[in-house]
Amino acid sequence: MTAASGETSYVPEEPGTSEVPGGPAAGTYGVRRFYGWRIVGVLAVTETVSWGILYYAFSVFLVPMQRDLGLTAAAVSGAFSVALVVMGVSALGVGRWLDRHGGRGLMTLGSVLAVLVVAAWSQVREVWHLYAVFAGLGVAGSMVLYEPAFAVVVRWFDRRRARALLVVTLVAGFASTIFVPTAAALESALGWRDALLVLAGVLAVTTVLPHALVLRRDPADLGLGPDGDGGPRGTEPSAHGAGLRTTGREVWADPRFRWLTLAFGLHTVAIIGVSVHLFPFLREQGHGIGFAAGVTGALGALSVTGRLVVTGLFARLATMQVTAGVFALQAAAAVVLLAAPASPVAAVVFVLLFGLGFGVGTIARPALVVEAYGVARYATISALMGLALAAAKVVGPVAVGASRTATGGYASALVALVLVTLLSAVALRAAHRADRRDGGGPLVVDVPGSRRVSRRGAG
Repeated sequence: MTAASGETSYVPEEPGTSEVPGGPAAGTYGVRRFYGWRIVGVLAVTETVSWGILYYAFSVFLVPMQRDLGLTAAAVSGAFSVALVVMGVSALGVGRWLDRHGGRGLMTLGSVLAVLVVAAWSQVREVWHLYAVFAGLGVAGSMVLYEPAFAVVVRWFDRRRARALLVVTLVAGFASTIFVPTAAALESALGWRDALLVLAGVLAVTTVLPHALVLRRDPADLGLGPDGDGGPRGTEPSAHGAGLRTTGREVWADPRFRWLTLAFGLHTVAIIGVSVHLFPFLREQGHGIGFAAGVTGALGALSVTGRLVVTGLFARLATMQVTAGVFALQAAAAVVLLAAPASPVAAVVFVLLFGLGFGVGTIARPALVVEAYGVARYATISALMGLALAAAKVVGPVAVGASRTATGGYASALVALVLVTLLSAVALRAAHRADRRDGGGPLVVDVPGSRRVSRRGAG
């Protein structure tokens, strides 16, 4: 690698290279057979199953549980909110454990807990049973969903980090597509209680042993460095975060962390608000149920497209620059919908533009945290940020609903959507400026087929 005076230099790998040059693993683990990709493949499957059952299946069982338990929709939905809050809070301890011990034992234990919780969910009889079970579901989710999976992946990859994160999120992006209809079919055939027992069995078979047998903490365990390079490389933080400890007070005192948290918190409010309220908004504007459902459903597919696009851009531009641009594009999409809320064309344009950024935060946030602070303390710092994002997930739908109730329409919520997405882009730019003032460490850009690239102060 050569990088001088803030310039970027690319050193292509030799075509056809498959064996690791030197090191104890040479001839055993080639670049093309790098063990990290086996971990990525397993996590892609286990994340799909875990998200599908622990998160998306809830919507299928909401009405049957409400009817069977004699509860209101608000009471049942409140249990899910409890799970989100507990997930954010418990992630703090989970993050510290991951940084010290890795994800193998923790994600295996989390999978076992998830199986037990889903089985217990099938047996709830009282409202307090439901809330206790969903508190346990929140703990299990903090141990098996994206945050611990990303903490494992970022240790195994450097140049190919963006590609590895893309693979995991690309496959897991189909969790709702697979498990919502699956859960619905099971509920229709067996009832919600037996359907949950079947899903608990699916979790047991597809997640526990794969986590236990395949996950490893670090490529150094196999005598390798990230990406399969010969010989282990250090995983210390970048220059920017070298003196930063991981107590909550010191992390929150760092300006870049605060700006990044604000940016992704605001973006989360926008994403969750649109997810919950786009369908009723379109119906309120007079659109047919088929059109409203199709347009809303397209958000998921477009999020996959967006991740593919931005991962390609990450190879050429600074991560911060690309992410801020996507957030600004979403603000423009909201302006289009605000200008012509009853127009089918405006609705389609909105979904096309807004949907492309729907899943970008998922892969951009871990990349930016690693660029700022390195991988040694990634899980702890990411968990601190995730606590704020958990609050945003709860606030988003409630705030939009309250605005709708207070004003009798969604116009004020659309204005807020424009402001929130625009401010998220501004906050990312502020994080970049804070990094430059502190002499920012190298921003690592994933360039497939090239050696490590440093981009100091780019974007």
